Amino acid sequence: MEKPVDTSPEGASCEAPSPLASPAHGSAETRLYTFDGRFAWSGVEPQAYKPPSEDWARVIRHVLIGARGEQTTFHVRYFEIAPGGYTSLEKHQHAHVIIGIRGVGRVVAGTECYELHFLDTLYIAPQTPHQLVNESDEPFGFLCLVDAERDRPRPLDQEELERLKRHPRTRHAVRG
Repeated sequence: MEKPVDTSPEGASCEAPSPLASPAHGSAETRLYTFDGRFAWSGVEPQAYKPPSEDWARVIRHVLIGARGEQTTFHVRYFEIAPGGYTSLEKHQHAHVIIGIRGVGRVVAGTECYELHFLDTLYIAPQTPHQLVNESDEPFGFLCLVDAERDRPRPLDQEELERLKRHPRTRHAVRG
């Protein structure tokens, strides 16, 4: 059964949060978001990954921490990539921590390609081009931790993109 998805374009997955995430609209009180066993959490609505684009396909996100006024310097999000889906190929000034929690996925990070399994954890350094891809028949879900204050994603320039598309370790995985 497909999960309902909020398709309102609140910006890219790695952008700074929208005004709805400010403390004025949330509460810094301690709260629990219970996991339902089907990769959803109480009180956390699935959202579109980004505004519609040809740069990505079949991805949803759940902002677990960082959208309801929590007083943290980090955000925790759960992303799920359906079979055949992929995130945009981009880079940032901030780092990412990716933790696999469902299925298996490929992560292009710079000129490397990693296979991520349950609880495998990958640190992606700032300015590293990256993309997550699901080549399997099952959903690939992962937690993503980033700074609360962060820059907007930037696409690769043509030279960077061509280098990844030609590189023997990444050419088979790069999408879009």
